[in-house]
Amino acid sequence: MVLELWNFVLELLFWLCVLPLAEGGKVLVMPMGGSHWLTMRDVVRELHARGHQAVVLAPEVNLHIKGEGFFTLQTFPTSYSQEEFGHFFQRHRQMIFKRQNLLKTLLEMVESMKNGSQMHSRTCSELLHNKVMIRHLNESAFDVVLTDPMNPCGALLAKYLSVPAVFFLRFIPCDLDFEATQCPNPSSYIPRLMTMNSDHMTFLQRVKNMLFPLGMKYICHINHSPYASLAFELFQRDVSLVDILSHGSVWLFRGDFVLDYPRPIMPNIVFIGGINCANRKPLSQVCIAAFLPSVL
Repeated sequence: MVLELWNFVLELLFWLCVLPLAEGGKVLVMPMGGSHWLTMRDVVRELHARGHQAVVLAPEVNLHIKGEGFFTLQTFPTSYSQEEFGHFFQRHRQMIFKRQNLLKTLLEMVESMKNGSQMHSRTCSELLHNKVMIRHLNESAFDVVLTDPMNPCGALLAKYLSVPAVFFLRFIPCDLDFEATQCPNPSSYIPRLMTMNSDHMTFLQRVKNMLFPLGMKYICHINHSPYASLAFELFQRDVSLVDILSHGSVWLFRGDFVLDYPRPIMPNIVFIGGINCANRKPLSQVCIAAFLPSVL
């Protein structure tokens, strides 16, 4: 009995020496609010289940980001109130469903995007100039920043803290994701977002594919130019938004290489299409019975 116990102890010591120690990392999560956060939340839950420590950084006034048991919520103050924030989204929703001529809708949409961009960029500036918060984040020694680059603030924060960034996104307007990852993006091959073109285009469709991004560039300039100005303040040199996004170590695209049109990609790009279906439930027999006749 003693011999067997001694053999067991020796075997246990052997495996403790051979097997590497698994240690969870510290992840700083900076999401966008709304539906963007509802998707990223499942990833944060999985990180927690695998032993990682997640800290979600969000403004005090936000949409849907609330404290939960699988992450630590760290908030920072904003210069606008919850009432002002709610009023902005209420006006935006009313504009979307308002019936009016196309030109007026476009003008109101541009104005709404400008107001939203000013609100987000002001919030980002308040965070990055919050010396107490930045010092706390530096002292926390995070291993990685997980963020949605649709709001460039997370990418800018990761670059400012000199921490590797992982981007979690569907796309970025104006093909900034192509530029930041240095992916080839030929207009004759890859259909532009919202053009309704396929990968087999006529000559006129190819012309449309080349001209359509020009208008989008103006909209993106409105949305993203404040972040370039903020980056200049922080780094004391000209820093473009592409430079900021190029800091990303891994890009997790919530798309599918098969369902979307195939495109040239870099080794640090991973397609994770279907992640929103993580909580799917099996169809009931009633649904299956109703569906089968249509496919037979």
